[in-house]
Amino acid sequence: MTWIVLGLGLCGVMHGQGGAKITRDDYISTFSELAMKEMARVGIPASITLAQGCLESNNGNSTLAVRGNNHFGIKCHEWTGKTIRYDDDTRNECFRAYSSAYESYKDHSQFLTMRSRYALLFELNPHDYRGWAKGLKKAGYATASNYATLLIRIIEENELYRYDVLVLEGGMGYGTETTSHLTDHGYPTTRDVLMNNRVEYILVEPGDTPESLRAELSLYKNELYRYNNLYKGARLEPGQIIYLQPKRRKAALGNEIHVVEEGQTMYDISQIYGVRLKHLYRRNLMGEGEQPLEGADIYLRKKKREPILKLKPTEEQYEEDEMQFRFEG
Repeated sequence: MTWIVLGLGLCGVMHGQGGAKITRDDYISTFSELAMKEMARVGIPASITLAQGCLESNNGNSTLAVRGNNHFGIKCHEWTGKTIRYDDDTRNECFRAYSSAYESYKDHSQFLTMRSRYALLFELNPHDYRGWAKGLKKAGYATASNYATLLIRIIEENELYRYDVLVLEGGMGYGTETTSHLTDHGYPTTRDVLMNNRVEYILVEPGDTPESLRAELSLYKNELYRYNNLYKGARLEPGQIIYLQPKRRKAALGNEIHVVEEGQTMYDISQIYGVRLKHLYRRNLMGEGEQPLEGADIYLRKKKREPILKLKPTEEQYEEDEMQFRFEG
């Protein structure tokens, strides 16, 4: 992955020139490709990632960025890795520290995709950097009252929206709507990656387990479990869909209703359409663990007005679905 080595190498050179500060142009030039890679991987607009990096790290010159490779001002929270202390809202606060800027960018993606308060942002049009900026402020990413305004100003003054267009239009190999290979998306494997409902996924091969896939793809500890509603100890079947990104709140255009086939569960339907399980339950006025009868209509985009015909789950079904539901977070 030479693009990572090149970007981090430039960052090191800039810090090594007699302590000279990094310019905003240099910062954007260094990290634009990494931001685009992350947009293709998880869906956060590259313009937003770059603007946050510029603002939060003072273009890579902040103490947190220089000493801890922390480019997004993310505090410790549940963090178990390296840390750095810094005076922010209060004195001597705990912030995450990383081994490289690349790890900081990847953790920024993880931080936003794994927290429910940011979930609505991923339903915005990917061109809508203004909506993202305002949504980050509303969700509490930063305390500054003008946080959204500052991000939008950085994006527009530096035309960072151009990088979003490159990804969305497939320029430089960053397309988000076509079949490609995981090696094109920064994963150390040659498996095919497919796209469903704008979410990347792979198909399980014989011998795969959640932990073996995590190791092969260099993913965070609970990513596959949360994205696929898997509980610890779950067995994977060859051909099973495994998503590498968070599923969406609703199905893609054109997929309005699913007619339940024999033996299908809500979990099965969630995986078929790349829709989060908890949103399928809510959209169809169902309680977690309940299963639809064969032939029932499952609404995939709009909310159903009347409860559907459903089966009362057996104790075994309920326990399994409850674990799947809970692992979605």
